[in-house]
Amino acid sequence: MEDESSTGDSAAEDTELGQAKVRVGLAVVLAGGIWAGIVSRSFAEGHDIALAWLSGAILAASATLFAAIWHSPGVKHWRRALAMAHDYAALTACLILGGFVLLPLYSVLLWVTVGYGLRYGQRYHIIAAALALTSLATTISFTPYWQQHGFMSATFIITTIIVPAYADRLMIRVHRARDAALQANLAKSRFLGQASHDLRQPIHAISLLTACLRDAGLASEQQRMVDSIDKSLRGVAGLFQSLLDVSTLDSGRVRPRIELVRVQEVIDGVIRQNEEAARWAAVALTSVPTKAFVRCDPRLLTTILQNVVSNALKYAPGRRVVVGVRRTGRTLRIEVHDCGDGIADEHLHRIFEEFYQVRARGDRDIEGVGLGLSIVRRMAHLMGLTASIRSRVGHGTVVVISGLRIEHTPVTKAVRETTPVRSALAGLRVLLVEDDEPTLAATTLLLEQWGCAVEARSSVPRDGVTCDVILTDFDLGSGTTGADCIDRVRAIAGEHIPAIVITGHDEAKVRSYFDEPDIQILLKPVRPAELRSVLHAKKLWKERLRWELKPA
Repeated sequence: MEDESSTGDSAAEDTELGQAKVRVGLAVVLAGGIWAGIVSRSFAEGHDIALAWLSGAILAASATLFAAIWHSPGVKHWRRALAMAHDYAALTACLILGGFVLLPLYSVLLWVTVGYGLRYGQRYHIIAAALALTSLATTISFTPYWQQHGFMSATFIITTIIVPAYADRLMIRVHRARDAALQANLAKSRFLGQASHDLRQPIHAISLLTACLRDAGLASEQQRMVDSIDKSLRGVAGLFQSLLDVSTLDSGRVRPRIELVRVQEVIDGVIRQNEEAARWAAVALTSVPTKAFVRCDPRLLTTILQNVVSNALKYAPGRRVVVGVRRTGRTLRIEVHDCGDGIADEHLHRIFEEFYQVRARGDRDIEGVGLGLSIVRRMAHLMGLTASIRSRVGHGTVVVISGLRIEHTPVTKAVRETTPVRSALAGLRVLLVEDDEPTLAATTLLLEQWGCAVEARSSVPRDGVTCDVILTDFDLGSGTTGADCIDRVRAIAGEHIPAIVITGHDEAKVRSYFDEPDIQILLKPVRPAELRSVLHAKKLWKERLRWELKPA
């Protein structure tokens, strides 16, 4: 994912194209009405030929404008001005030549005037109202029928002033209400994001301490207590991740980064993440192998599947959960089947709403607040995918992510499975920089249990350091970031030291601070096994680099 500052351009393109479609439709209807009047000899003598040519010209101009917007979308003010000139000139000519027969076109004139304001904003609304009044004045000047019926002409002029003015006032109120709602939504998102970040820190520290306790040779009863603490922490961590996902989506800054992805790698990664949770829930979590490649954002797809699988584990304890794929022509859909109790039909149409949970009286407590599936649908929509669900009470539930475009298997890229790393970290020199003292102490204790030589600092080092890996928090206080820390340590050491950054922020936001893709970013609360695996990879990289630089 990457940040996107605005989505206004695409909305404007849709508005331009929508206006062009309406214009073509009106031109067709107008041409039909004119030819019906010509056949019935309803127009004044000599005006029928002029109207026939005029209807053809309007239709051709409308089609040309539609083609121009279709082939070159975007906001072009000169093209909008040309379209407005065409619309009002065409309506004026029809009102003059058509006389009382085409008098109903005034309603179209008023509709077009208000429509420009609704589509393009207040400035265009003022211009459109001025053009509408000019059109009426021209029509009255050249049409005896309008001159003879002064009260009708005056009524039309007053209506053309009052209706757009009233619509303009309503639009101002609507825009103010919309802006207030957007501000409230952004405030909610900022609160959720900040609360999630701040609460992740103590959860991260507790998670590291429980990992230390697990390796401390505790008695079986004490070990079970530690496992229960760890299970509760995972539930809280999942809730914080949901809050962070919602705040990121609400901010409107999420834009998919589409790339070639091996579906099985994503599925295997999600299953590995949920192995321990599946063991606690006594769920047989499996997948049906696939060799398919698709184009999508792997991080968004991983988050989608993580939420779906997590839901399945919660609502189908002691049962079976299977992740598989099905091909439908040139697309692929991922399905997550569980053998739980199923969902009644009256709940299915609301299951993707935020904070909606299916709970009946007497049901056991379920972790979470009902955000998982709403996040699934929103992230799927960002990639042009569809999230759907079907369920039968007593038989289970299937969540389907469909619309993934299948790609040919690349022949130049070797695909290899990753396996958990269990090699020792003895002797690895780690510079640990963390401004939170409990987290610093817990991380230091865990790393030392793994055999690492730890130099712990609560701020960015200012003197000489010797290390193999830099492990730093992203927020180090006083406006200092992990990026500043890494640059400083590398400058002091005079070499390119591998680095790992731990953060509670959105990964895409943190990644934007680094030009180096090899810097590993871990999200709080970090699973000890994940941290150990990453440290081992950095150790192997460092040892390989030393061997390559060793004199022959």
